[in-house]
Amino acid sequence: MSNELEVAAGASAGGFVQRVPHKHTPPVGTPCANCATPLQGPWCHACGQSGEDFHRSILRLCGEAAEGLLHMDGRLWRTLPDLMLRPARLTRAYLGGHRAPQIPPLRLFLVVLLMIFLVGGLTSQRKAVIIDDRAGARTRISAKPLAQLTPAERANIAESLSHGSTKFDLGKSGQPAATWLKDRVTRTLADPERFYLILEQWAERFAFLMLPISALLLSVVFVFQRRFYLFDHTIFSLHSLSAMGIAIIAAMLLSTVLDESAFVLLLPAPVHLFRHMRGVYRTSVLGTLIRMGLLFVGSVIAAAILFVGLIAVGLNGMGA
Repeated sequence: MSNELEVAAGASAGGFVQRVPHKHTPPVGTPCANCATPLQGPWCHACGQSGEDFHRSILRLCGEAAEGLLHMDGRLWRTLPDLMLRPARLTRAYLGGHRAPQIPPLRLFLVVLLMIFLVGGLTSQRKAVIIDDRAGARTRISAKPLAQLTPAERANIAESLSHGSTKFDLGKSGQPAATWLKDRVTRTLADPERFYLILEQWAERFAFLMLPISALLLSVVFVFQRRFYLFDHTIFSLHSLSAMGIAIIAAMLLSTVLDESAFVLLLPAPVHLFRHMRGVYRTSVLGTLIRMGLLFVGSVIAAAILFVGLIAVGLNGMGA
């Protein structure tokens, strides 16, 4: 996976953990060891350095570090129930300035996005579509992973590509594109693991693009609602995408036990979005449904473009 998302999500995940206050903070009025400013609390208000005294045994320091890591921030338990059951209240509270009791939306989104790829990498099976032109115009579909194809199957696919023809008459201008595609698919069949690695590196970046796309789509469907700004749409998108991501994670985990039937957990997603959108934007039932339809169409088109772009980037990387 890309280092950028791992670093960002790792830094964001640190916000879920709350450092437990210790009994080693100097009393109020003690000069700061760094700038000599009288302390008014556990941190110096002038330079920001902690006033805690670390002169104690290594066992005590390790014990306190473990205590701080295991002490989960109470905001986590206040944010997640509201996110899944009362999303409108969570978003309106943040937009209204009541932000301290909840996890910052961007931090939550980054961690959820990282968890989707981590869980997906552990539970999903890599599948490929295999084309067999030996039976004329009919095709055969196989769910066998690329890495498990036999040399004969790979040779058959390469032969099909070399003798295949496109249904679109692109003329001579389309020949370079056809040659490029055949070359990249042949390289992918020869080294599927490299292709998967390239896809994994870019998939997170493409998935992150759903955030600005969602915010822009909301700006379009609420173009006549002057009281809302791009910032409001972005916070709504962060909460909505995070809730969807948590549902996807739960479905993927349950799919290891219940197979594909676990994805019924995603069925309430439209209801969740309806309650979320109507509660935040205060629109009518009909207005909310119309905007949901427009948002769905735009999201499907955007997701299709991103998917095609991801495959194109992956195939292009096979030529390096």
